[in-house]
Amino acid sequence: MSSDAEMAIFGEAAPYLRKSEKERIEAQNRPFDAKAACFVVDEKQMYVKGTIQSREGGKVTVKTQDDTTVTVKDDEVFPMNPPKFDKIEDMAMMTHLHEPAVLYNLKERYAAWMIYTYSGLFCVTVNPYKWLPVYNPEVVSGYRGKKRQEAPPHIFSISDNAYQFMLTDRNNQSILITGESGAGKTVNTKRVIQYFATIAVTGEKKKEQQPGKMQGTLEDQIIQANPLLEAFGNAKTVRNDNSSRFGKFIRIHFGTTGKLASADIETYLLEKSRVTFQLASERSYHIFYQIMSNKKPELIVADKAGYLMGLNSADLLKALCYPRVKVGNEYVTKGQNVQQVYNSVGALAKSVYEKMFLWMVTRINQQLDTKQPRQHFIGVLDIAGFEIFDFNSLEQLCINFTNEKLQQFFNHHMFVLEQEEYKKEGIEWEFIDFGMDLAACIELIEKPMGIFSILEEECMFPKATDTSFKNKLYDQHLGKSNNFQKPKPVKGKAEAHFSLVHYAGTVDYNITGWLDKNKDPLNETVVGLYQKSSLKLLSFLFSNYAGAETSKLFFSDD
Repeated sequence: MSSDAEMAIFGEAAPYLRKSEKERIEAQNRPFDAKAACFVVDEKQMYVKGTIQSREGGKVTVKTQDDTTVTVKDDEVFPMNPPKFDKIEDMAMMTHLHEPAVLYNLKERYAAWMIYTYSGLFCVTVNPYKWLPVYNPEVVSGYRGKKRQEAPPHIFSISDNAYQFMLTDRNNQSILITGESGAGKTVNTKRVIQYFATIAVTGEKKKEQQPGKMQGTLEDQIIQANPLLEAFGNAKTVRNDNSSRFGKFIRIHFGTTGKLASADIETYLLEKSRVTFQLASERSYHIFYQIMSNKKPELIVADKAGYLMGLNSADLLKALCYPRVKVGNEYVTKGQNVQQVYNSVGALAKSVYEKMFLWMVTRINQQLDTKQPRQHFIGVLDIAGFEIFDFNSLEQLCINFTNEKLQQFFNHHMFVLEQEEYKKEGIEWEFIDFGMDLAACIELIEKPMGIFSILEEECMFPKATDTSFKNKLYDQHLGKSNNFQKPKPVKGKAEAHFSLVHYAGTVDYNITGWLDKNKDPLNETVVGLYQKSSLKLLSFLFSNYAGAETSKLFFSDD
């Protein structure tokens, strides 16, 4: 454990990273009764600290910290760790490793603004919802070249370890950043990139500024790409003021000497539906909110869509209200009602947004592709977190399904493959089933005749409705799969049509409009206008449109 003098290299960040020597000594000398100190189950707080008074007949009487005496079952009482484990940095070192010990350790470290904690191979982060001085330049320097046990827990330590392993093992590395919505994944992703951009600088001179291009060195450009992606891909939700509404896998490429060579970004699950619909208290993407709310007056432009898109307004209105559709070998004009026009406008808006976003990512990748020799890369995966809202729709199902598969991947590698590795190495080991197999929920969603399959099937029938979709789901899964349940009506809460038991909790889903969201057919007459638009970008985005285009589960998977 580092002394106060050794921690001085971290500057003002030191007290946010590790307890002082004085505090550690005080904790060691605190009175402690190993036989009586415990955690006990509590209805309001989940667990509270207490002292065991007596045990008899499978029951335990405990006096809690607020002087309340409770009698509970023996399995509802958990032993407390000795004071030397107070605010411990690696929870795998605890004498008693159980849920209340983990939660209290995280809570007490968080109360001291120590937001990073190790749990074996992993680094757990609790979002402080405030800026802390733990990412300053001196902190970056303090973690450079340090082994994990030589410095306090930090995302920089994880990053540096990945960098060192890449150099010594000559293998690509990946960092998976996962957690629920609002946990701080995007911020930590940016910190990983900041770390690599700082320690692996190319040493190249600043380039002359060129209009229309990202400026500065490669490391500057990698960091500059973030605000652009967040402006068009992040939005305010009920859980997070800057929620990423797309997933991304960022590859940072390095040369043979470990210097930055280039970078590229892959995106997943772009939430197109947010362009036309947001829940109460939520917003559209930052860039559109700024334009439409007059928060940035300089961004206000002509209010006519035709002018903005380089189209003739009369032609646009005619194409929306009276599109030409192919019937047999001939084209006929078809009149649309108000709802059909509204749906058409929404589908077109989502399509324009998706194509523009992916075009932007492609342009960023072109800028970050330096053509320098690449040896290895470190990948950083930042995917939308698990979501449980009052109203959960197809957006949440797709996001939660993705998280379910990521968690299954994690569980398989940690609890199955790790034990198989023990056997390969000849270690005497009895296989332990940790009960972490999530296959049942995953198969319920993705297997043939699963939720996605039935949704696709219903979209093929012109007369299919939300009700027919719901009935098929119930016929196929209710009573047959433990993960599929009928929700209980709750007064004052949005209607739910079915519930899924996910690894992170049971989520109630509302299926209203799922068929329309999944089909999203485009008005090809308007698309034809887009292709002839005087706005070069718009005509380029739809230049390869082949007709009869529909989106897949209303998300972009590119």
